[in-house]
Amino acid sequence: MISPQPKLSISPDTAALASAAADLIVREAADAVRSRGRFTLVLAGGHTPEQTYALLADGEGGRRLDWSTTWLFFGDERFVPQGDPRSNYALARRALLDRASVPPDHVAAIDTTADSPAAGAAAYAQRLAAFFAQPLDGQPPVFDLILLGLGDDGHTASLFPGAAALGERHAWVTWSPPGTLPPPVDRVTMTFPLLNAARHVVFLVSGTNKAEPLRDVLDGHATVERRPAAGIRPAAGDVTWLVDDAAASMLSAERR
Repeated sequence: MISPQPKLSISPDTAALASAAADLIVREAADAVRSRGRFTLVLAGGHTPEQTYALLADGEGGRRLDWSTTWLFFGDERFVPQGDPRSNYALARRALLDRASVPPDHVAAIDTTADSPAAGAAAYAQRLAAFFAQPLDGQPPVFDLILLGLGDDGHTASLFPGAAALGERHAWVTWSPPGTLPPPVDRVTMTFPLLNAARHVVFLVSGTNKAEPLRDVLDGHATVERRPAAGIRPAAGDVTWLVDDAAASMLSAERR
């Protein structure tokens, strides 16, 4: 099956980008609940998603989610305590979870108290299998919406250039040593098989430091080894890139 062409939306600045992302999440949630009775959302780390989470927590402009039908997951996590400022969970808790009074049992954080990142990855895969009632050796579960970012080096989630995790074809969740960008800590990350099973993957990208990797992925036919974000190609789902003007500055006129 040929993956659909990615969609691109360019906002004038990060505030407008965060607003567009919050609006999209609310629409996707409503569609999912109408169709399947619940909404499964995978959160990303980073500054741009943080602004989006704050908008969802405030609920202004109609950006209200029904938390009783929404379940939250994490695409990757730094292997640090949940209270560590480097933790993606800590960011989500600060910007969204506490402020929106999300039910704790609707938040599936990655366990970073396990003996090792590999053990944490295995435990998260087991948790996903239990939630979706699917065997670990079967097809990956299908999330309604997965949020991803783009690193300066072209990584996404914690799938780094040249890393062994890029070649994982069976496990839903794996671990990865640090990439070349800070912080220098081990990671737990969803893999391509799981990410590419989603109904919709949305990238949130802002800043001039993302212009070159964004161009390489969207215009330059980048390899997955060099720009792992190029490996996000859902077989039966959609990919949307929400970017700001600064990040889009190196895209071709045709692409823009």
